[in-house]
Amino acid sequence: MKPVLSHNNAHQYLNDRRAFISNMLKASLASAFVFSVGHAQAQLFSTANKSYTVGDIMDMVLKEIPGAPFSKTVDTLKSGNREMVVTGILTTMFATVDIIQQAIKSGANFIIAHEPTFYNHTDDLKWAGANHIVDQKLELLEKNKITVWRLHDYLHSFVPDSVSYGVVKGAGWLSYYKTGQRLITIPSISLGNLAKHLKDKLGIAQVRVIGELTHACERIALMPGASGGQSHISIVEKEQPDVLVVGEVHEWETAEYIRDTLQLGGKTALIVLGHSVSEEPGLEWLQQWLQPRLAGLKVQHIASGNPFRFV
Repeated sequence: MKPVLSHNNAHQYLNDRRAFISNMLKASLASAFVFSVGHAQAQLFSTANKSYTVGDIMDMVLKEIPGAPFSKTVDTLKSGNREMVVTGILTTMFATVDIIQQAIKSGANFIIAHEPTFYNHTDDLKWAGANHIVDQKLELLEKNKITVWRLHDYLHSFVPDSVSYGVVKGAGWLSYYKTGQRLITIPSISLGNLAKHLKDKLGIAQVRVIGELTHACERIALMPGASGGQSHISIVEKEQPDVLVVGEVHEWETAEYIRDTLQLGGKTALIVLGHSVSEEPGLEWLQQWLQPRLAGLKVQHIASGNPFRFV
């Protein structure tokens, strides 16, 4: 037989019951919140502490390249090794002494550079005989346990070519760009204004030009980097563009050919951007491609810049 409660006792019982249920609910929600936050923090901690070796990152890049790994390539490690655990990545055009020092300062121990580290295409340490600058640079890298990987052939083998894509994107010409084509047609612009546009968009201090600055340009043959005089001259002969835009030239090849072309009534002008600055947008693109794929690892791009000062 249940006890009979007075009105006051019944009221107190209901209040106590409500309080009990409320406290239990709060405790349950608090517990769920702590678990949720703890779980999220654990996931973040796990992601942030995932480690990658140099080899892991190299393999990740090569999976995106048709036909990789190549049987013959200059894209080899110039210092360090595949087993090294990466603390940070720096992308750049040239692994200059200044870039190496910036990597050390930032805590990055993996430099991905597009061009040679030791002054020749294959990075042959004996290319010019005994070389005390090569020795000092190697010592700097080894002392600070920094791995340098050249990414030249593979970077150009992305689809589309990462360097060309980066330059076209930087110039604001993506709407005119077709993958695999070196010829771009844009609204007509004078040679002088085109040079200014490229300087402003790509962050270049000075460019070199052959041709009248009032020359109208629509069809542009875009060849960043140093593809060589034979390649430059061949595309001009085949396509007859209004302007050839390149990274660097052998002056006794491309430059003299363009000068004679104009003096013989031809129409192709020339803009020389500079090798390093002309391909740097491709390494900036690489940084943007790598970062979301490497959770918890800082990937930064630092431009090695133009080595020349114009006076």
